[in-house]
Amino acid sequence: MAISSEKVIFVGSLGKKLSGKLDKPEGLCKGWGIFAHCFTCSKDYLATSRISKLLAEQGIGMLRFDFTGLGESEGSFGETTFSSNVEDLVAASKFLAGLQEAPKLLVGHSLGGAAVLYAASRIPSVTAVATLNAPCNPQHVKHHFEHMVETLCYEGQAEVEISGRKFTMGKEFVEDLNEQKTDAVLKKTKAALLVCHSPQDDVVNIEQAAHIFSHARHPKSFVSLDTMGHLLTDPEDAQYIANVVASWASRYL
Repeated sequence: MAISSEKVIFVGSLGKKLSGKLDKPEGLCKGWGIFAHCFTCSKDYLATSRISKLLAEQGIGMLRFDFTGLGESEGSFGETTFSSNVEDLVAASKFLAGLQEAPKLLVGHSLGGAAVLYAASRIPSVTAVATLNAPCNPQHVKHHFEHMVETLCYEGQAEVEISGRKFTMGKEFVEDLNEQKTDAVLKKTKAALLVCHSPQDDVVNIEQAAHIFSHARHPKSFVSLDTMGHLLTDPEDAQYIANVVASWASRYL
């Protein structure tokens, strides 16, 4: 199915303008979803862009956007937290509901996967959630800046390097991570869940996915992303994931 991509702007949780793109089917749209990108990535990251567009080709309209302080969105990354990312997703859902229709599907990659788990219970329209190589607990991302945690907490702010890029981070980010309780969130999430994870993921190991799956309520499904890397940069991998998610989600849209 042919699609069109349209740039959109909406206000996020911290009052900043967030940059997004609508990947819209030109034929019959089965329903709408939101894609949450990986930690410090963007809406235009390879996995995010490819999977969103491929889902749109299969009739599922998608909104992908840059979290506050990342990509083309306004704001400072140093002011954000995991909780503000979740609130950005809630803001995105309200924007989408006013522009097209309320989202029924949430898809999240890596930390974005953890974020959609938390956001699902905050968005009444959501009936399906898919995680891709997601950690079972947001605290997992601290491994990126483990050596700087003490400095962050003592000085209140510090510059950290993540995947070769430098970011200014505040102690609030660490404090907020420590307050998250994923198991409690999973118990109250009523949406159907699809956990997709690579056994070869050397960033977020497969045990993290097993924890999510074992603590989530039914209906739930697990799909192995065998041979795939954490960042899901291969076009064939994106196609496979989009096919699986679209087929599974069709039961719940």
